Amino acid sequence: MIGLEGILVGFLILLGLMMLGLHIATALFATAAAGAWFFFGDVMFRPFGTMMWGTLNNFLLVAIPLYVLMGEILVRGGVTERMYVALADWLNRLPGGLLHTNIAASTLFASISGSSVATAATIGTVAFPAFRKRGYSEKWVLGSVASGATLGILIPPSINMIIYGALTNTSIGALFLAGFLPGLLMAAMFMAVIVVASVLYPSIAGSKEQVAPLAERVGRLKDLLPPLSIFILVMGSIYAGWATPTEAAGVGVVAALLLVGLSGRLTVHMLVQSMLTTVGVTAMTLLILVAAFYLNFIVGVLGVPEQVSAFMSGIDVHPWTMILLLVLLYIFLGCFLDSLAMMIATIPIVFPIVSHLGYDAIWFGIFLVIMCEIALITPPVGMNLYVVQGVRGRGTIGEVVMGTLPFLCCMFAMVALMTVWPAFIGFLPSLLS
Repeated sequence: MIGLEGILVGFLILLGLMMLGLHIATALFATAAAGAWFFFGDVMFRPFGTMMWGTLNNFLLVAIPLYVLMGEILVRGGVTERMYVALADWLNRLPGGLLHTNIAASTLFASISGSSVATAATIGTVAFPAFRKRGYSEKWVLGSVASGATLGILIPPSINMIIYGALTNTSIGALFLAGFLPGLLMAAMFMAVIVVASVLYPSIAGSKEQVAPLAERVGRLKDLLPPLSIFILVMGSIYAGWATPTEAAGVGVVAALLLVGLSGRLTVHMLVQSMLTTVGVTAMTLLILVAAFYLNFIVGVLGVPEQVSAFMSGIDVHPWTMILLLVLLYIFLGCFLDSLAMMIATIPIVFPIVSHLGYDAIWFGIFLVIMCEIALITPPVGMNLYVVQGVRGRGTIGEVVMGTLPFLCCMFAMVALMTVWPAFIGFLPSLLS
């Protein structure tokens, strides 16, 4: 059994290794191996091979490459560009014009992607040329793309939710369902911020948009059908009980192939490039998961969850105060760690704390995903900031950071809402259960 001092030292060693730039999987395994050797000798190295096989042999994890492949096929098949134009036709009359299209397109693309970084790169590539022609405030354009893209890990399907569910043995279907309402509400909050800012400062919205004829706008609605139909097919098959999340991901890949094939854009080269990207993302993710499962095994053997729970039982603190402290912790960690690293590194320590406070695993999963969203746009490590700046190709990253600040306020408001009203997160899962 390890003491609280040992837990703190181990946590700091893990964070230190990550901050030094070690690969996430290397840092996780090194910390686990050091703890295993220090307390038990080499006897705890023996289960590693069996544990690796057990982790990789998990049918649930097959969903990760399938969802990545589905998003890659749709992006390379040109679905995103047509979707963006169709949304712009209907949203450009709102105060803020095309800024709303960034949020709506990110929301819709998130429902078929599962990755915030992919959403930022895709929407940014499509959006920036249109905004430069119309004189929009560049900070607001950058902020809406970077912040809207964070919805990629909150609106299902979400790769982060799959990883969280695997690590905490939580239902993936329930997590997907729980993320749906917060995702839509956050998108609505983003758009409300744009409306208010555009009314107060009309210059941020650039020149007046020319409204397309009604017949043309109605005709372009068909370009929204591919992402919507795949989302309904994937999510509907899960909640109708026809398929598991993994099987639904396979259905989504087949549907994406059919849609892109019927549009005449499916080529061997495009398919090969989609698969190569999928292999790279999947290999990195599974390597991290193997190391994380080994660390969780060592943490469990050392009795860390029990120690943390016992410590929490001995202190008198209001649950909201503890959640505020966790928010501050994740803001700090988000300045130095990748969002996935932050999530995996803290689950063994924070999960028992949140459980002791009376919040369930599904609530904590959504809370953690939103904190990961905040980390994605928190300098100096926020990945979405660098992706958007890279697509932009000029100026400084500080302008991207400034553009995200109004949207960060919405994210913190969402955390406050779900802390005060936890039933909001569990509403849809409990309704369908």
